[in-house]
Amino acid sequence: MAPVEPNDLLAVLDAMNDGIYIVRHDYTVEYMNRAMVERFGEGVGKKCYEVINRTEVLCPWCRAEEVFRDGDSTESEIYIPHQDKTYRIIELPVQNKDGTLSKLNIYRDITATRDQALRLAATEKDYRRLFEHVGVGVYVSSKEGHFLDANPALLNMLGYDDKEAFLQIRIPEDLYRKPEDRLAFQRMIEEDGRVESYAVDFKRKDGTTLPVLLTSHLRRDHAGQITGYEGLCVDQSQVVRLTQEIREAHDYLHNIVQSSPNAIIGADMAGRIITWNPGAEETLGYSAAEVIGKMDVRELYEGEQAYEVMASMRGSDFGGQGRLRAYPMTFKHKAGHLVEGNLSASLIYDEDGSEAASVGFFVDLGERLAMERQLSRTQEQLLQSEKLAAMGRLTSQLAHELNNPLYGIMNTLELMKTEIPPQNKRRRLLEMALSETDRLTDMLRKMLSFSKPDQEARSAVDMNVILDEILLLHEKQLREHDIKINAAYAEQMPPVWGSKNQLRQVFLNLVSNARDAMPDGGTLSVSTHTGNGQVRIQVQDDGTGIRSEHLDQIFDTFFTTKVDSARGVGLGLSVCYGFIKDHGGDIQVASQLGEGTTFTISLPIHAAA
Repeated sequence: MAPVEPNDLLAVLDAMNDGIYIVRHDYTVEYMNRAMVERFGEGVGKKCYEVINRTEVLCPWCRAEEVFRDGDSTESEIYIPHQDKTYRIIELPVQNKDGTLSKLNIYRDITATRDQALRLAATEKDYRRLFEHVGVGVYVSSKEGHFLDANPALLNMLGYDDKEAFLQIRIPEDLYRKPEDRLAFQRMIEEDGRVESYAVDFKRKDGTTLPVLLTSHLRRDHAGQITGYEGLCVDQSQVVRLTQEIREAHDYLHNIVQSSPNAIIGADMAGRIITWNPGAEETLGYSAAEVIGKMDVRELYEGEQAYEVMASMRGSDFGGQGRLRAYPMTFKHKAGHLVEGNLSASLIYDEDGSEAASVGFFVDLGERLAMERQLSRTQEQLLQSEKLAAMGRLTSQLAHELNNPLYGIMNTLELMKTEIPPQNKRRRLLEMALSETDRLTDMLRKMLSFSKPDQEARSAVDMNVILDEILLLHEKQLREHDIKINAAYAEQMPPVWGSKNQLRQVFLNLVSNARDAMPDGGTLSVSTHTGNGQVRIQVQDDGTGIRSEHLDQIFDTFFTTKVDSARGVGLGLSVCYGFIKDHGGDIQVASQLGEGTTFTISLPIHAAA
């Protein structure tokens, strides 16, 4: 074999990836290959420490003296700061032809390998620290059912102090509350390669139950065969306890809502009903199945009340922002009638503070309000009765005091009239005075009737007969005023128990008032009806009508709407009111100014009938 020429040797050295350079005994660089020049720059003729470490003194890791003295090879790892690289260097003695020694240095860059090794070591250290200190159980187990390793958290969760004793337990029998759960776990993990959040019950060392979530994957050998499982066990005790507490709180609140006698209604912000308790079913007639998720809550309100409620809740005048307290409300029942009551409501906000829903508590006050209205009417009736009683006493005294002198005046006027011829002007004055005196006596008769309404004997009275007699009596007079009569009587009218004279006086007064209300003519309608144990009589005219502010006063004593004071002093309707109430009945009035007035009288049917 031919010897290698120096040029061929240099070519080989230049082809190598490792940096190679040769220094003499005085540290002068004699040779640098291409890789060395690329990494450190051209340095032949310079001191090696100037080239390698860029200093004026020997490199701290230099072992040249040892190589030159002992003729041994050395190997070490060095870190060069200005390159931020780690090298493995091999230093060899080389004997020159002249017998002197030089040193051959081979620099191999191991920075990447070194960093990888350090990272691997750090990773292993971090993994072990994580394994030991993580707050969830970490395990490695065999396929046959033994633990190969477990961290302290798993031992603590299961109540074991001795790790060696724990590694000896049989997983299916000693760990799982139900051994079949272990088989289910193995089936799932071997089919899918992993199991995530598998809920299962373990047994602690003392036998108590520990609910956990298992997340695991397979372990395989170099041939791909399954050798076991490894993964995490998360203690679910607190979650289970909190879930149970939440469920109990939910059930408690649900029971409160369901057992409330008042209507509780919830809706989302689109108006769709989401809560409807039995109280709402009873109050408004709809079942929960009919409305939840199917009905808009605005359909329950009358008119624009839904928008008023939301506007009030967003204001601060009815209980504060987002709340509404005891707001008078009318809902529509499924059957069509209105339900009156009070609504208390509030807005529900989500975690971002946005409006999410609204809930309302509705108290049905229909019976209470009806009782209050009845009480109010009773109080008004009592007040009217007291006024009538007081006025009765006064009018009785006045009537008695005035009757005698009035009759004396009337008798005197009658005597004077016989002495004056009819064609005499004084005769007309006497007749006018006699007419006014007669009007006064008629007023006194009304006052006496007002003060003593119970003096008349009572009997079964047919109201159709009374009305027919009155209309017949006034027919000519009404015709003269261009007033038409429209009468409609119920057939087979049952009688009422009352005073014929007093009832006749009531309807005489109503017909007289109707005539006065139609000075330019019109139609007087009189009709009778029966139902609910009552006889109802309506007297209707299409005259001038009564102002709305006067409707509550027309039955008051001495109140009159007649402009001409000579036509009335306000006793007529007061007397009528007293007579009808004394008969156990009721009288009501409805009127529109310029359109006419309707009086409705209700009287109880005679019990014997």
